Amino acid sequence: MLLFICATGKTIAQVQPAYPEFRDELPLKLKEDSSSKLLIREITIKGNKKTRSYIILREILLKKGDSVIAGKLMELVTLSKNLVYNSNLFLEVDIQPILESAYELRLEVTVKERWYILPIPQFKLTDRNFNEWFKVYNADFNRVIYGAKFTHYNFSGRGDQLRVSLLSGYARSLSFSYAAPASNNALTEGYSIATSYTQNREIPIQTSQNNKLIEFKRDDFVRDNFAISLSYRIRRGYFVRHFFAAQYSYTKVNDSIVTSKYNPSYFNTSKSYAHIPEISYAFLYSNTNNVNYPQKGKIYGFALNKRGLGFTGGTNMLSIDGSYRLFIPHQHQFFSSIEAAAKLKLPFRQAYINQRALGYNEFYLRGLEYYVIDGYAAALVRYTLAKKLFSFRIPVPFHIRQIPYLPFSFYGKAFGDAGFANNTKEYNTLLNNRALYTYGVGIDILALYDTAIRLEYSFNQLGEKGLFLHVKGGF
Repeated sequence: MLLFICATGKTIAQVQPAYPEFRDELPLKLKEDSSSKLLIREITIKGNKKTRSYIILREILLKKGDSVIAGKLMELVTLSKNLVYNSNLFLEVDIQPILESAYELRLEVTVKERWYILPIPQFKLTDRNFNEWFKVYNADFNRVIYGAKFTHYNFSGRGDQLRVSLLSGYARSLSFSYAAPASNNALTEGYSIATSYTQNREIPIQTSQNNKLIEFKRDDFVRDNFAISLSYRIRRGYFVRHFFAAQYSYTKVNDSIVTSKYNPSYFNTSKSYAHIPEISYAFLYSNTNNVNYPQKGKIYGFALNKRGLGFTGGTNMLSIDGSYRLFIPHQHQFFSSIEAAAKLKLPFRQAYINQRALGYNEFYLRGLEYYVIDGYAAALVRYTLAKKLFSFRIPVPFHIRQIPYLPFSFYGKAFGDAGFANNTKEYNTLLNNRALYTYGVGIDILALYDTAIRLEYSFNQLGEKGLFLHVKGGF
């Protein structure tokens, strides 16, 4: 094996020359004659049992027959490796340039496929997050949702995903979805279709003055929802995607919810049901070393969503969302992440189901997990400084080709968040219409399939502190 050393003395690649007489040609071109060109004579792929080779080739910046400037070779190889890995189809990806002659290269791509078929039992929480379920509801197992979920993450070998789930317990749900991200010959367009039917025994119907959800509960189900959606996506180049989607949903709630005793603004009408059509467009740019736990690169995008056929009253809404995330590597395995996100909803006076802002999904301040702050406009900024502490692998005792070992990496971090959520005067609460901030320290654990387990000890401006757990899967 020939070890290449760049001008700074750091290792940049390992290449196995095909012919000994060309042993020193490529290092000289990379170091001393970086403007010379090398021909990509061939690209070979190994390790893909299910995935079609052309799906992998689509992600590689270098193509057969290309002439590449020697000084750009390793940069393009690294970017190509990131793109193949970020398809979420492989556990490991390796791309090696192999010298075939003085001016010709062969790229050898080796992948290790993930486990694509996952028929697994489901155990989900009805609450917004684990912390709320554990502290507010004392880890009440009567509030869990259980069932089965079948997922195929690479159904035809083209990265297409098939999902079917059947859930029961505190809520019932039957859902189906199929997504084919590369359905045309050029592998630049795709589509998805999804449908679901859900029944809930308990739903939030108001937000209290101290920013806690007020739930409506009965012995029977209090909400029925049917939804169907169709989306179309276009990929431009390697890092840009456009998404177009249309959805229809029908929601029926218990008649008491929309009365003056509870919340007549739930649908913003006197009816206990709503037909909700939606159309949306989203733009996304994503270029990172690891899409599930980035440490280098950036992600940004925006989305426009029109709900309803009108512009005022009922559930009509026009929303605009935008986000920007920058990941900066430092020396000694430190890295920073800077995230900014904002959303605006028009008109300002919205039905309760449209008022969600801070506190839902990933749009929250760390340290305010127990609170929801509704509003027609909201924004947040997050900063994190993290360092990789150590990593190790635990061998799996049984021979499983897709999972030969369980990897774990540990990162220590310190963070600070700031944000706000504005709402109309009639819905003003303790945390609305004011600057908010939190800070803390934590540990991130990166496990199998880039599952990120985040343990965070956070402080907020209310003088509260606590330990919070978040889990985000890489699949």
